[in-house]
Amino acid sequence: MTIGEMKNDLSIKGRNGISFILSASVIWLIITIIFMQSLEITQKNIGMLFSTGLMFPLSVGISSVLKTDWKYKNNALGSLGLYLNLAQILYFPILFWSMIKSPQDAIMIFAIITGAHFFTYGWFYNAKAYYISAPMIAIGIMFLGLYTTADNLWMIPLSMVGVLLLLSFALHLDYRKVVKRI
Repeated sequence: MTIGEMKNDLSIKGRNGISFILSASVIWLIITIIFMQSLEITQKNIGMLFSTGLMFPLSVGISSVLKTDWKYKNNALGSLGLYLNLAQILYFPILFWSMIKSPQDAIMIFAIITGAHFFTYGWFYNAKAYYISAPMIAIGIMFLGLYTTADNLWMIPLSMVGVLLLLSFALHLDYRKVVKRI
C-alpha cells in the first residue's frame, strides 16, 4: 500500500477526523458558556482546561454514532495521528504561562494552539480543509484577541465553534469526494 493509499484509507475510515472536530465544537461551546458567566478570569480559565477532559469520551461517542474507525489497526500511518495530537501538548507551557502572567489572553492562546495544530492533519487525512483552516484560525483568532475586551472574551470561543462547524462541513464534503473517487 502506497502512502497515498494509506492516507485515503485514513480519510475514509476516520471520516477525515470529523468526530474529533465535532467533539471540539461541543467543548468550545462549553467554553463559550463558561466565558459568558460572571466569574473571575482565573475560574474561567480553569473551567476551560477542565472542559477539555471531555474530548476523548465525546470523540468516542460521536465516532460510534458516525461509525468511524479512528484506531487504524491495519494502517502503518495510524499511530501517527496520535503523535500529531500529542504534539499540541508541547505548546501547553505557553498556555500555562499566559494563565499565570496574562490570564485574559489564555483563551486566545488556547484557541490559536488548537487551530494551528490542525495543519498537520491536512497531510494525515489528505484534506485541504485542514490546511486552510489552521492558518485562518491562528491568524483570525489573534486579530480577534487583539480587539477583544475582558467583557466579551466569549467571542473567541464562539468564533472557534463557528469555524469548527464550517471545518467539519468542509471535511464531510471532502470525505464524500474521496469515497466517490475510490
